[in-house]
Amino acid sequence: MEIQHMEFEAERMTGEADAKTLARAIGAVDPDAKVDVDVDTKIIKIDSWLLAEEFLIAFEDAGYKAKISKG
Repeated sequence: MEIQHMEFEAERMTGEADAKTLARAIGAVDPDAKVDVDVDTKIIKIDSWLLAEEFLIAFEDAGYKAKISKG
């Protein structure tokens, strides 16, 4: 499968603890994903072969509401 670049906007992300929680949620879905979480802009960038919807479910399971902003 081809690697996809996707971006998400996460609500109520306020600090590094949130960033780590979201990164763990992503890693649970795809341990090989490349992840960049920007707390200031509340943007999560992911390079993965999985579908964006799979990450939306992981974010929700971790207690975060997110939406796809790119990908």
